[in-house]
Amino acid sequence: MTLARLAALHGVATSYAPSADRTVPVPDATVVAVLAALGVDAATPEAVSASLDAAELAVAARLLPPTVVHWHVPDPPSAPPLPPPSLAALPPGTRVRVETEGGGAAVWTAPGGKAEEVEEAGETGEAEEAVPWPDLPLGVHQATARTPDGRTARTTLVVAPDRTPQPPARTHGFLVQLYSLLSARSWGMGDLGDLAEVAAWAGRSVGAGFLQVNPLHAAVPGTPTDPSPYRPSSRRFPDPVHLRIEDIPEYAYVRERKRLDELLKAADALRRSVLDDGELIDRDAVWALKREALEAVHAVPLGPGRRAAYCDYLAHRGQALEDHATWCALAERYGPDWTRWPGALRDPRSPATARARRELIDRVDFHTRLAWLTDTQLAAAQRAARDAGMAVGLVHDLAVGVHPQGADAWAQQRTFARGMSVGAPPDAFNARGQDWGLPPWRPDVLAASGYAPYRGLLRDLLRHAGALRIDHVMGLFRLWWVPRGEEPTAGTYVRYDAEAMLAVLVLEAHRAGAVVIGEDLGTVEPGVREALSRRGVLGTSVLWFERDWEGTGRPLPPAAWREACVATATTHDLPSTAARLTGEHVGLRHRLGLLSRPLAEEQAEDAAEVGEWLAYLARLGLLPEGARGEEGAVRAVYRFLLRTPARMVGVWLPDAVGDRRPQNLPGTWDQYPNWRLPVAGPDGRPLALEDVVSSPRLHGLMRVFEPGAGTPAAGVRTRTAPPGARPT
Repeated sequence: MTLARLAALHGVATSYAPSADRTVPVPDATVVAVLAALGVDAATPEAVSASLDAAELAVAARLLPPTVVHWHVPDPPSAPPLPPPSLAALPPGTRVRVETEGGGAAVWTAPGGKAEEVEEAGETGEAEEAVPWPDLPLGVHQATARTPDGRTARTTLVVAPDRTPQPPARTHGFLVQLYSLLSARSWGMGDLGDLAEVAAWAGRSVGAGFLQVNPLHAAVPGTPTDPSPYRPSSRRFPDPVHLRIEDIPEYAYVRERKRLDELLKAADALRRSVLDDGELIDRDAVWALKREALEAVHAVPLGPGRRAAYCDYLAHRGQALEDHATWCALAERYGPDWTRWPGALRDPRSPATARARRELIDRVDFHTRLAWLTDTQLAAAQRAARDAGMAVGLVHDLAVGVHPQGADAWAQQRTFARGMSVGAPPDAFNARGQDWGLPPWRPDVLAASGYAPYRGLLRDLLRHAGALRIDHVMGLFRLWWVPRGEEPTAGTYVRYDAEAMLAVLVLEAHRAGAVVIGEDLGTVEPGVREALSRRGVLGTSVLWFERDWEGTGRPLPPAAWREACVATATTHDLPSTAARLTGEHVGLRHRLGLLSRPLAEEQAEDAAEVGEWLAYLARLGLLPEGARGEEGAVRAVYRFLLRTPARMVGVWLPDAVGDRRPQNLPGTWDQYPNWRLPVAGPDGRPLALEDVVSSPRLHGLMRVFEPGAGTPAAGVRTRTAPPGARPT
């Protein structure tokens, strides 16, 4: 019981509920290990007692938490504004001085307990004096409290707007894995030039309001590089492998033209190997070519205006950029795993690291220059989207964590919990749970820093975004921590200060004028979706998961879908709509040995589910006569999404051309080419960007989104699909 009390004080769960009727206890060894990662000794009963006494004394003596949130209501009521509850609870007469991030100051004094005599309804009593809370600007401020008896406390005060910016009443757009969309000009994988082109096309030609891309975070270098965009080296900086080399102004002034011509020929061959020969996307080969070209570009001096812009970028990004570039330079010399570097270099603040940075200044400058160039091309892509009339523009994706050997884990290692990995508990879809191999942030260190690492991350990602998708948004509330060497089933939940995490998110989104989308699929504890919705964070609703789970279990009627969401037919981790409708995804999993039941049983259940959906779409009048076959069924699925009140409707780009293959197949590593497939047609043949945007099938689907075309006209006869039917 003592261990449970200690764990509760530090936000560590000692049990969890995978379903409403079942509670699973967490092994004591897990609780002890997680507490140790939080700097709390619970190795012995005596240590538990001592740590509990210390924690309870600290709580009792604490005047203020390390971070305080104040929600700014845009149109306050006539009554004077109230201070945050933790400040309102300060002893009477406590003086609070707030130093705003803009350099201003304000002072507030906690009201005394005894004030003037009042008479109300014939009764005499005492009333507290109403002391108005100052009208503080939005931002992250520092507050210092001093009690009448001389005790002091300092806290970070986050003043955030009530809600994030919202999208238009209704908009649609594409969901794209950028690497998979190669044009005739890209070097073997999709790049930021392609992103700008597809954004300009989608906004102007098919009225798209947004373009959501996979995380563009910097990867850990190596051979082979981990292709997953969800396990990056750094979430703060984009990967220069996405650069369009020819769009860099200095490229035109490289003197070694012969070598550049050779690189262009090699890039052309690499692109053709993917599009014509069916080879997989080879990120390492792409980077080898681009890196050599970038070395040549880097030798070209910047002009005065470009130099000034570069210096502005360096000053704006500061220490974070210097750390990232230093890690890149050290990784070139010592390898990408910083835990194997010479001892002193493992500390980003050591004198040895400072000396190494000076010695490697040319390489550090090379990597800061690459970060700047990538940033400028991201900005150009967002401009292209907005110039094309997109209401939102680019939707960037924030991965849930970083690679333990990467730049962020090195630069911010004191913020991460040692010996821990983020994952997911066992559930109906994965009885063994999941270990994602990503070190979690320590909630105590985040709070003590005023959430500085989190604030910096969000600000960097929102620089050129119309919206931000947050992978596993439930992690703002709690994360499943797995001790190193243990199975995912031996993990436990650790809580974060969700109000502070949300306040920082809402504030930074407001500053950027960006929409926020939370990926809230899977196990979601009660109250989380409501809390996110209250702050304007949109959810994610996927057609196949939207059922009346508390009632009939049948497909959820479109009118019953939530409005505050992005409605989609699928995601990067799920089968494409064509694969789902034809049952090909079951065959794929069977060939890879991923089925937990006999093939016939899995196929029968899948066919029944698809048949139920097709019958329902037909009853709704979304399968007009003549819309037979797979292509018509795909259009019906998107007509259904348009029947929902969802603010944003996302079209998985491979759906538009009939691609059968998932971009990622969870549960596989080398058995399936995750994150390495180009967009392809129904026959599996890769399609270049130029072929995708001119595809008759794509334009047939996009006609569904034209005004007045989302639903067949009333009175049109529909065919009824029998249960288990498959489109032909």
